[in-house]
Amino acid sequence: MKFVLASICALVGISTAHMDMISPCPRYSPRGINCPALPSGQSLDYSMSTPLGYNAPLCKHTVPFPTPSATWTAGQVVTVKMAPGGAPHSGGHCQFSLSYDGGRTFVVVYEVLRLCFGPDNSQRAFTFTLPANLPSSNKAVFAWTWVNAVGNREFYMNCADVAIRGRALSYTGQQIIIANHAGYPTIPEFNGNFATGISLYSAAPNITVR
Repeated sequence: MKFVLASICALVGISTAHMDMISPCPRYSPRGINCPALPSGQSLDYSMSTPLGYNAPLCKHTVPFPTPSATWTAGQVVTVKMAPGGAPHSGGHCQFSLSYDGGRTFVVVYEVLRLCFGPDNSQRAFTFTLPANLPSSNKAVFAWTWVNAVGNREFYMNCADVAIRGRALSYTGQQIIIANHAGYPTIPEFNGNFATGISLYSAAPNITVR
């Protein structure tokens, strides 16, 4: 009985340890909103709120959902929701990005730097307007990424499969920042200086997606 209780507590601890996106439903989320059916041969991921493993591929899960989690229109106001609770680690830098090449490259469509979860770390929903000049895709990948301000140097990333309805042929914007991950720069712990790492974000090159 003690072993069972300890196991349950451990699983609860994992699921609430950090932060994760629930809408649009990220790949294989057990608590996402309006999630599509799992791809054949895949299973639910009960560690969605943990950081991306240091050597894990971007998005962690590389097999997309068979249908989109959401359908968005260029220029539309959208709301991205995080799971309640969690451990916001005093905020940090968050970006919201789209990929048109299956998750190899991502272009930023919105970001909240320094205090990602608000001054009191209670923010769990982010509402913003998609760029009006996004191209269409039935297989776009939407990513939420986060570099935490306090704690171990980690990189968080959840990816959702979305459809985009747009009229443009291409979109040019800032390339996503990846840090604290194999082959990428390390952003040190902020230690109260919330400008830590901002130079990386300011210097990010523009990329064009189609």
